[in-house]
Amino acid sequence: MRIRALAIRIIRQFVRDKRTLALLFLAPLLILTLMKLVFNGQTVEPQIGVVNVPAQMADRLAQSGAALTDFKEKADADAALADGDLDAVLTLSDGKPSIQLEGSDPAKNKSVLMLLQRTMQAASPNVQPAVSYLHGSEEMTSFDSFGPVLVGFFSFFFVFLLAGVSFLRERTSGTLERLLATPIRRSEVVAGYLSGFGLFTLLQAALIAWFAIDILGLYMDGSIWFVLLINLLLSLTALTLGTLLSSYAGSEFQIIQFIPLVIVPQVFFSGLFSLDAMAPWLQKLSYVMPLYYGADAMRSIMLRGEGWGSIQTDVYVLLGFSAVFALLNIAALRKHRAI
Repeated sequence: MRIRALAIRIIRQFVRDKRTLALLFLAPLLILTLMKLVFNGQTVEPQIGVVNVPAQMADRLAQSGAALTDFKEKADADAALADGDLDAVLTLSDGKPSIQLEGSDPAKNKSVLMLLQRTMQAASPNVQPAVSYLHGSEEMTSFDSFGPVLVGFFSFFFVFLLAGVSFLRERTSGTLERLLATPIRRSEVVAGYLSGFGLFTLLQAALIAWFAIDILGLYMDGSIWFVLLINLLLSLTALTLGTLLSSYAGSEFQIIQFIPLVIVPQVFFSGLFSLDAMAPWLQKLSYVMPLYYGADAMRSIMLRGEGWGSIQTDVYVLLGFSAVFALLNIAALRKHRAI
């Protein structure tokens, strides 16, 4: 009887907690659906620009699965390569092929080289193309390619947890209610908490970036100050988002429940998986994912050595996310006290 009574109590707790039921039954279905859409998307074709390449060779490349763009001038092809519109540029000079790879993605580099190798073996087995890299080198590993995304992800993820759980404890311990009993404004409460938590998020962002680059030897071609800036902005976005969602949680467990719905979907759109392989309509979801902009900026800095001109859009978008979440935080405090 005691076992039965305990089991019934647990069942009733679950039935009353609609959020837990949704996590238990709906979240796995959502994640599985996203995985199917991501991994079962369209085929990715290497984007290769060709300059002064015979039509016969171009036809063989196209038949091997490459998407070709013909350029009259090599300068135009080089500009497209620098802008990230191409994976490689193939030229022919004195009958000798030369290929320049964009270089920031080892998987794409390997795909282009294997495709070119198959084509050259069929046409001229004794001719080996000269290979050069716009970014990176042949020693670049997959970890070097994914590393910038992981640096941003871990900063975002752990700050989200820290902010959510810490702000929840402020509420459940009664500290927030006592604070709101004073004449302090809601905006001042939010600014104070963000400033206090922000110091530790800044230290964490700096530590993660330093450890990944100096200790783990992650490939780094840009400015460390830009890396720290993006990491800080990602942490600030996670901080404002975590405190916002904690306003709608009643326990630490409910904070964890937000992870499959808020954090996991962002992983699929962060650059760890090829966005080009997704359906076009699914790719548009990345525009509402803060981690997408942070990862894009981190890859631009660390892998391609680009500066402010390339990352400024990502910076402004991350600042916009932080501002919106901060304003929503102020509005969420209205239910605790109307000022």
